[in-house]
Amino acid sequence: MNILLIEDEISLAETTLKYLEKEGYHCEWAKNLEEASEKAWLYTYDCLIVDITLPDGSGLDIIKKLKERKSRSGIIIVSARNAVQDRISGLEIGADDYIIKPFDLSELNARVKAVIRRRNFDAQNQISFDKIVINPYDRQVTVSGEPLTLTKKEFDLLLYFISNPNRLITKESIAEHLWGDNMDMADSYDFIYSHLKNLRKKITGKGGDDYIKTIYGIGYKFVKPS
Repeated sequence: MNILLIEDEISLAETTLKYLEKEGYHCEWAKNLEEASEKAWLYTYDCLIVDITLPDGSGLDIIKKLKERKSRSGIIIVSARNAVQDRISGLEIGADDYIIKPFDLSELNARVKAVIRRRNFDAQNQISFDKIVINPYDRQVTVSGEPLTLTKKEFDLLLYFISNPNRLITKESIAEHLWGDNMDMADSYDFIYSHLKNLRKKITGKGGDDYIKTIYGIGYKFVKPS
């Protein structure tokens, strides 16, 4: 799960990032509107946590532009206790939820989970695909009822595939989803091939089918056997 935190208070941002990463999210941070705009246009996130008051503008501008692009990302507004009109404006233009400063990190985590569940998984706590069942928040996977042990990247890759069944996913999209900003540091896509190979082997080893179909020269599809 990829999260973009847009927050100019350094101590709050660092504490929030540390907590969310411990909870298993891949997190990136933007300290101002300019950084947030660049990241939001270049990369896709499951959820954005947006502080309204930024040193170089309003977080509402990010929300407006994302909605104009018909982004599927969930959006949670962070606002001061007295910023009622900002919260109303944010919800009216398409934000999913808001949380008031100061907030408890466990509450923020619960709200992030709820937004992602509504946006990506039709409010379900479990996702099923043929013989595979995933609990995205406990990070547990079974194949034919048998537990499947995956690394963090393998789990994130499987969840990305199952969230986009039968859809052509390019190698670039996979790299962006798994590594975010750091994808530009890779010299090749060999790391993707390695994760795909391991994921295939583990699924078939538990009695599942080879759901990952290669579209040569382009990317992959995650499909049920015909």
